[in-house]
Amino acid sequence: MKKTIYFECNMGAAGDMIMAALLELHDNPADFIKRLNAIGIPDVKIAAEPSSKCGIGGTHIKVTINGQEEESHDHDHDHDHDHDHHHHHHHHHNSLHSIEHIIGHLEISDSIKENVMAIYKLIAEAESRAHGVEVTQIHFHEVGEMDAIADIVGVCMLVDELAPDKILSSPVNVGSGHVKCSHGILPVPAPATAYILQGAPMYSDGMIKGELCTPTGAAILKHFASNFCAMPVITVNRIGYGMGTKDFEKANCIRAFLGKSKADRGIVEEVSELVCNLDDMTAEEIAFAQRILLEEGALDVYTTAIGMKKSRAGISFTCMCRLDDSDRMRELIFKHTTTLGMREYISKRYSLQKEHHKLESPFGEIRAKTSRGFGVEKTKPEFDDIEKIAKEHGLSARAVFDSLNATLNTST
Repeated sequence: MKKTIYFECNMGAAGDMIMAALLELHDNPADFIKRLNAIGIPDVKIAAEPSSKCGIGGTHIKVTINGQEEESHDHDHDHDHDHDHHHHHHHHHNSLHSIEHIIGHLEISDSIKENVMAIYKLIAEAESRAHGVEVTQIHFHEVGEMDAIADIVGVCMLVDELAPDKILSSPVNVGSGHVKCSHGILPVPAPATAYILQGAPMYSDGMIKGELCTPTGAAILKHFASNFCAMPVITVNRIGYGMGTKDFEKANCIRAFLGKSKADRGIVEEVSELVCNLDDMTAEEIAFAQRILLEEGALDVYTTAIGMKKSRAGISFTCMCRLDDSDRMRELIFKHTTTLGMREYISKRYSLQKEHHKLESPFGEIRAKTSRGFGVEKTKPEFDDIEKIAKEHGLSARAVFDSLNATLNTST
């Protein structure tokens, strides 16, 4: 059995709400808030307040900066852009370097600092892609304020102290409609949020017009959650409710479950396989179509050589995606390929739970991926690290791989 935290994101996710939900799982919330206030976040004071939404009791995180309460970063309002009703006197635009400087001077462990910066880098990379500028040119607005730093640091500290073996999340409700920012009126989910959640299941039920998932909330989930899935079998010990400030028809909260789950549980889900035959596209065009589909959230895209009518050589083009994405993937396939029709197969997909982590090796620290489920466990070093080591030491990739595998097998 493994100690597991499961986030239920039926009303999206925001940094303060995730922190509040995790705080309710802690043995001593009051002591935690006291210690969080003592780590040295400039001009910030954090408080945990009782809150009720639709008759459900939970916790709301209140952050004051120089004695003034900043508007919440919870959903359906501004996140990391310079919205017109957020022009407070304490605003400043932090670069990733300045954020790193602030975090580096906090009284927290190095491992917590690493998690905080990994979350900020996810946001920076997403903003970079959304706005077409280099990561070094990204300047955080709302997401770079001290209260957002408090949310992210608080979450990382709570995860460190709760020490779960794994963290899972439900698919994320992102809301609907549009959000106004300094760049103009953007669709929901905002571009940065969409890039962060790429590869993770997200949806809109259409009930709430507005932003339900902020970039901060998305980045926290993407960093810590090893899988986005339906709730597995968990023996629940505690439940935490993190409350937003706004009132909706549905309870404005994120719910966190803490309990024990089976270590060898794999993932079983239904997927859509969209297949078409092509004989009039270049290799470059096919590669471009594959790349577009993968960037838009396809689980896999691959080709198979086939023989077609009139003895023509062709390919069978297959896109595997989640059922909720099949309509969108069909449109993309028609747009980016020459096909006039396709077939859809609904099939079961069995996969292992994946966890990314770091390991010590004869070549120093390396990144690795461990996959578990259905009674098996596999660990494999990341090939990018293998390639880097091979170049640095003048070795073949196979020699490095064999050496690392020998180390992994010995340690396990």
